[in-house]
Amino acid sequence: MKSGGFFELEQHGTSVKKEVTAGVIGFFTIVYIVAVNALILSESGMPFEGAVIATIAVSALGCILMAFIGKAPIILVPGMGINAMFTYTLVQSMGFTWQEALTIVTFSGVLFVIVAFTKLSGVLSEAIPQSLKDAITVGLGFFLLLIGLEKGSLVIQGENSILAIGHFNEPQTLATIITLLVALVLFIKNVPGHFLWTILFGTGLAFLMNITPESAGSAELSADSVVWFQLSFDSWLQIPFWIAVFSMTMVLVFENIGLVHGHTNFIKRPEKYSGALKANALSAFSSGILGSSPTVSTVESTASMAAGGRTGLTTLTVGVLFIASAAFIPFMSYIPDHAIAPILIIIGILMIQQMRHMNMEDFTESIPSIMLIVMIPFTYSIADGIAIGFILYPLLKFVTGKWREVTVPLLIISILFLVYFILHFLPGI
Repeated sequence: MKSGGFFELEQHGTSVKKEVTAGVIGFFTIVYIVAVNALILSESGMPFEGAVIATIAVSALGCILMAFIGKAPIILVPGMGINAMFTYTLVQSMGFTWQEALTIVTFSGVLFVIVAFTKLSGVLSEAIPQSLKDAITVGLGFFLLLIGLEKGSLVIQGENSILAIGHFNEPQTLATIITLLVALVLFIKNVPGHFLWTILFGTGLAFLMNITPESAGSAELSADSVVWFQLSFDSWLQIPFWIAVFSMTMVLVFENIGLVHGHTNFIKRPEKYSGALKANALSAFSSGILGSSPTVSTVESTASMAAGGRTGLTTLTVGVLFIASAAFIPFMSYIPDHAIAPILIIIGILMIQQMRHMNMEDFTESIPSIMLIVMIPFTYSIADGIAIGFILYPLLKFVTGKWREVTVPLLIISILFLVYFILHFLPGI
């Protein structure tokens, strides 16, 4: 056995104490996801308590898979943006039940596994233009920002369903403003566990202002709370189902390829990329079975890495702490919307900053990207926004004589999205 045991601690220049400490720091940086993800999934009709259990389960399993397969300090939890896609696009926009949406997650996970365990990850990464990859991230950011503003009552539905500024004299809106200001200060000052402190502050403020959620204290674990193995295959033969699978797979694959590359480069261990991506894919596949939106490699992993985490022992520590967090499930129902909204807003802003890398000089690149970005929040559908961008890109390349820049895989993807639009919006044809 190599020096340092299974995790090769000595070879990585680290120790058990350093790895465990990095894991603890990483956990408190990311533990906010339990409440945030559960609240978003519950808006799909999924029982809140079940969504909490599922979030903890997939987070713990994801980190353990990363520990033993990826052997990297990369934390896997349900991804922000893709959980919004689960609830607001698949369920509320496309009309799938949450059980059918879990089946879509599972199929997407299968495709992700195929990509991760073959050379397809490289083929797809090269086939899709960087401008569209960046646009997907930015579009998801705007979508999360909009959801955060609505959840915090900072914008509301006005006349003719047009969004309007919220009523700042309302207690909930005032609480959101105060919590958002605190969240921004904590975030900008890079206070460890800033999102967790935001949730605790917002929840405490709710007690002080007497605006605790109506469901507070009603969380009870029962057979009806169980959401694992609740897959429904009722729609699996329909074209919209497979368009949804494909859209979610694209977000999963490109988001994680970029993040895993970034994380393994950060710790100067690029050789860990392949194993980490495989662990990532297996974790995403298990998510649908266990009742959650897919897990992704998190940006917060850098907190563990900055604290010295270099091996899978860091993520094993995070996984064990997620299991221990199940003891706090009965208290999750006390967390109000105004404690969650600032987190969605800040994460949305961070994702939007990816726009600075986009090519705005070439109109055949910028127009499809901008249309993809704006149509995601405007249509309240991530799938529709992605589809519009991927249809416009080859179309503009062909009419401007730049057809050589369109790869065959990209053309196939665009045709599939076009067929989806024809069948979805012109059912009489």
